[in-house]
Amino acid sequence: MDLEPFFGLIAVFIALPWLILHYMTKWKTAATITTDDEVLLEELYNLAKRLDERMDTVERLVASDNPEFKPARLVANREIDDEPLRELDRMLAEKKGTAR
Repeated sequence: MDLEPFFGLIAVFIALPWLILHYMTKWKTAATITTDDEVLLEELYNLAKRLDERMDTVERLVASDNPEFKPARLVANREIDDEPLRELDRMLAEKKGTAR
């Protein structure tokens, strides 16, 4: 009895589609952000905001001690600089509101 055509049909109609669909599913799930990733991003964002506030404080202290000091960073609390942060805060608040 010749089983090669049988195994060939199984390979073409079952194994090959399963393999393709398996890796398509892996590819799609790998491209999404998980809840753990979202929590980590939010923690990093909060840490960056705190560090930015600390840098502003340090620059103010140094500038008060040394009048010739010119901060290399952006001017603190300028409307144009803070707009992206406010937008991100708004998006995070909306996400938390819809997630609950």
